[in-house]
Amino acid sequence: MTQSTNVTWHHGHVSAEDRRRVLGHGGAILWLTGLSGSGKSTVARLVEKKLVDRGVLAYVLDGDNVRHGLNGDLGFGEKDRTENIRRIAEVAKLMADAGVIVLTAFISPFRADRARARAIAVEGSFVEVHVATPLEECERRDPKGLYKKARAGEIKDFTGLDSPYEAPEAAEIVIGDDGASPERCADRLIALLEGRGLLGARTLAG
Repeated sequence: MTQSTNVTWHHGHVSAEDRRRVLGHGGAILWLTGLSGSGKSTVARLVEKKLVDRGVLAYVLDGDNVRHGLNGDLGFGEKDRTENIRRIAEVAKLMADAGVIVLTAFISPFRADRARARAIAVEGSFVEVHVATPLEECERRDPKGLYKKARAGEIKDFTGLDSPYEAPEAAEIVIGDDGASPERCADRLIALLEGRGLLGARTLAG
């Protein structure tokens, strides 16, 4: 909830439908959630590339990248994690309103935080994607060496080990639980967008 006072939301002269006509597609938020090492960023970047290659405006908001700037003042305690997700949801909403297919790649371990992110988004624009790679596989991959550090006590409150991950109970789509390749997972997400009519009848290149 905003703490600002004496502020008014200003509506412009360009609607979401106006932008859709220009771009040939609508905006949306694909919210990828899962354990560290589950493949969220890998799949998100594959989807981004596939969409841009076909003329669809897409952008990945990645957890590490955002913490270099916008959320660089936040830590990893529960309160800061909640604020991290709130800020990302607000940014993603603005980008989706501009007609961008936004892919967010955040652990976002708490159901309540993800529910707030959905509530912030324009109704119908939010797609929760559970990247359900099992903990054992995530730890085996350990691309950043974080599980090893957490097991050694160098990282506290690590999600999946000593801090809980609350898996989605009703995600729009679940990927990563069947051993499918990142490429196949990306294709499934694009098919979902197509099925919802979010990619439109034409593209920028068409």
